[in-house]
Amino acid sequence: MKSLRAILSAAAVAAALAALSACASLGSLDALSVLNIAVKSGEAVAKSFEDITPEQEYYVGRAVGANILSQIPPYEEAKTNAYLNLLGQSLAMASDRPETFGGYHFLVLDSAEINAFAAPGGLVFVSRGLLRCADSEDSVAAILAHEIGHVVKQHGLKAIKTARFKDAGLAIGKAAVEELGSAELAKVTAAFSGTIDDITSTLVNSGYSRGAEKEADLAAVEILKRSGYDPNALVRMLVVMKSRLKPGGPDFAKTHPDPEDRIAEIRKVLPEAPAVAAPPARQSRYKTALGKI
Repeated sequence: MKSLRAILSAAAVAAALAALSACASLGSLDALSVLNIAVKSGEAVAKSFEDITPEQEYYVGRAVGANILSQIPPYEEAKTNAYLNLLGQSLAMASDRPETFGGYHFLVLDSAEINAFAAPGGLVFVSRGLLRCADSEDSVAAILAHEIGHVVKQHGLKAIKTARFKDAGLAIGKAAVEELGSAELAKVTAAFSGTIDDITSTLVNSGYSRGAEKEADLAAVEILKRSGYDPNALVRMLVVMKSRLKPGGPDFAKTHPDPEDRIAEIRKVLPEAPAVAAPPARQSRYKTALGKI
């Protein structure tokens, strides 16, 4: 999908982070602009994660997205990605955070692993393997609603090690960015790069905490209700995923709590109910877009 790939241009982001001290560029930004963002982020995070501005969150999320795409290639099927974005945008509008600085963007990853990632600012990645677990648009909506829940709760930002930004803040004090020496510049650059590594590592390697997954699931239930999708589709998705996951595997099983535990938490707020028959048009567009995923 060209719009998302333009935003997440892995080569541009990687070059900017690697050569920040040499004034490389990041898209339309020059290195000084990126550094200003890093400095402001550092001052904000030193106080609290909630103080990070939407713009700062966007640039952190964009770099995280580039990291993910450098490890897992996108699925180059325009019709499938367009469908995912149409559905995802609709669900995001029903969330408690319908708008982000750069907007929500959804992309399919060309991977057979069962997994999904939500980077700060609204960048959501879903693997082909996970989409293959879905048998209806309601099931796909459940996947996306859960990832939107992570964005709403800003779980990605909470994966940043506060010490990184505090160190950068101590190094620069209130000095103007233009007056930073090479040592201070290197420290701020390392802190910004480190935040990207923190979040990417959490998404790809360790996963969010049990509490964060519970929050995202409960947010997903509300989003599905508000947007007219069957909230029980989230439970059905978890049942299918559990049947296909391999204990100790490299994907969803490694980065998420046991589906049974998540289902138990969901059932506390969502009584069990039979599946609701989806409108024919809904199922038809699902098959058209994802029938060959």
